[in-house]
Amino acid sequence: MPPLRFLRDDLRGPEARALAEQHFAEMLTCSPDGCAHAFPLDRLRAPDVAVWAGWRGPTLACLGALRRLDAENGELKAMRVADPLRGQGHGRALLEHLLAEARAAGLRAVSLETGSSPVFAPALRLYARAGFTPCGPFGEHRADGLSVFLRMELPLMSTD
Repeated sequence: MPPLRFLRDDLRGPEARALAEQHFAEMLTCSPDGCAHAFPLDRLRAPDVAVWAGWRGPTLACLGALRRLDAENGELKAMRVADPLRGQGHGRALLEHLLAEARAAGLRAVSLETGSSPVFAPALRLYARAGFTPCGPFGEHRADGLSVFLRMELPLMSTD
């Protein structure tokens, strides 16, 4: 199996655009009206958001985004693994890549919002294993009883 390689993406290619659109549509079905916090394509293309696509050979395996909130804080957005590839470690690899990008960008912490219903249990396990801990709402997010807010402090990168 070819190695997983991550490339910056502008969501204009058909594979990445389709996966991002699928993610957005599914997030709308998992949350009541007004409670889905997934970004649509146009928002994922904004200057404060960087998107990476994870490719395994010619196959798009996963997609994720990092939004810069301010000089020291970022937010993970749109983490999605292609349905046929779920459960094979692509989500963990994507998360590790996004955290490495956050560190390289000089961020000191990364937060995220995800759902609290059972459909989000695999994501919650992934984030807990990676070291994310519960926090309060951040940025434009507000407590709604359906969201889980998590944060991870990032160690400073060594200059050695």
